[in-house]
Amino acid sequence: MANLNQLLHMKVTIIQTHLYWEDRVANIAHFDALLNKVTEQTDLIVLPEMFTTGFSMHPEKVAEPAQGHTYDWLIKKAAEKNAVICGSVAVEEHGKYYNRLYWVDSYGDVSTYNKRHLFRMAKEDQHYAAGDEKIIKHLNGWHFCPMVCYDLRFPVWSRNNYKKENDTLKAEYDVLLYVANWPEVRSYPWKQLLIARAIENQCYVIGVNRIGKDGNDFAYSGDSMVINPRGEIISKIKANHDGIETINLDKAYLEDFRKQFPVGLDADDFELK
Repeated sequence: MANLNQLLHMKVTIIQTHLYWEDRVANIAHFDALLNKVTEQTDLIVLPEMFTTGFSMHPEKVAEPAQGHTYDWLIKKAAEKNAVICGSVAVEEHGKYYNRLYWVDSYGDVSTYNKRHLFRMAKEDQHYAAGDEKIIKHLNGWHFCPMVCYDLRFPVWSRNNYKKENDTLKAEYDVLLYVANWPEVRSYPWKQLLIARAIENQCYVIGVNRIGKDGNDFAYSGDSMVINPRGEIISKIKANHDGIETINLDKAYLEDFRKQFPVGLDADDFELK
């Protein structure tokens, strides 16, 4: 049961780091060590996309069963940290491969989101199957919409939906979240699109990206950030550096801003197909 402080404030921890190419054992050991450094109580810990392998197009080599070793490890670590942990992993299920985000709470409950938009420029669409359903997760009175990397470029998919009652609004989610392996050469769009998603959806946005070079010699600068509903960056983690940061999200600030500037009342209705 969440207390009043948890309902008003959400502590989110972002972990920006390098990854070991296609080496699950090394990456799990690496994140074990990083999670041991998270000593402050937090509600949510966010890891990058494909955090056990890097952005590999060799799923036949690196993918795990849907309830494999990393699945079990996430359950264990969420219990240890008494927090939700999320990040994406290459998995195999029913003969198909997915870039799957796991959302694992401290009680061992697991939800999944399969990446909807597959990055065709890296031939991800030729190796992985696309998801067709986004999820909304509830945590201590807050509502989260977790997504993966390339999804960021598609604002209709991530759009915040509102229930309009008289002149008041109830948003579908409070926090939009992206885990990523987004190369440094496109870091400017990454940063601008994260800010845009926060402004247009009147929500907090979390973007967690890796650093270092992958097995294809692509460089990643991280540029992980947390952004408030006005589009202001409220995190301090530095580009191109391993880092762990815990940021406090303020529910009263979010709700007051939506009341003062209720653009959702004028939003267009639409149907996604």
